[in-house]
This record gives sequence, structure tokens and C-alpha cells, in this order.
Amino acid sequence: MNFTVTPAAENFVRRMIMFGGGGGLRLAVTAGGCSGLAAQFDVEAAPRPGDSIFRYKDLKFFLPAESRVLLDGVTVDFAETATQSCFVFHDPKQGACGCKSGHDPADEAIAHTLAH
Repeated sequence: MNFTVTPAAENFVRRMIMFGGGGGLRLAVTAGGCSGLAAQFDVEAAPRPGDSIFRYKDLKFFLPAESRVLLDGVTVDFAETATQSCFVFHDPKQGACGCKSGHDPADEAIAHTLAH
């Protein structure tokens, strides 16, 4: 499994982990969204059973099996607009976009705040 993390996504994940109490970011990616990928995420102290740890610099991503398959070859970015903050997936096999879906609006507000 191999994916790339842009500086914008790295900064967002770093802030999420720092303000979430440490550990790593559990990134659950599913098929969906306009890029073919959608994600839900949460800061967790340790991976769940079946998760693998992907290390990027000093960051830890906890990835379920399906996420590992879907993220292979993908660039994970983070975008912020006036109306939303989201992970963006650049998949050479699909189009580019893919804001997270099925995410609690309260979490969206936290993500937006932490991105500043």
C-alpha cells in the first residue's frame, strides 16, 4: 500500500492528532463521492482490530482493510472553502475531489476550526 499526503493534509492531520489527544488518525475510506472515494476520520489512541498503521513522517494513520486497497496510489489532500473543509482524494484512476461524506456536522465545524 502506498499513498501520498500533501502538506495541507499533513498540517490538518497533525492538528487533529494534537488537539485530539495524540495517537493517530483513523481514516476509513469508502467508494463514493465524485472522485470515487469518500472518507470518515477520527483521532484514536490506538488502531482498531484489523487496522494497519501507515506512518507518514511522525504521523500515524490507522487504516481498515478496505481503506488500504482504495488509497493505493492516491494523493490525499485537504481543502478549505468558505462553506466546507474536507479531505480531497486525487486518484489517477478517477477524477479529483471527494469531500468526506456521512460525517457529523459538529465534527465538520471542529475540522474547519482546527484547519486555521
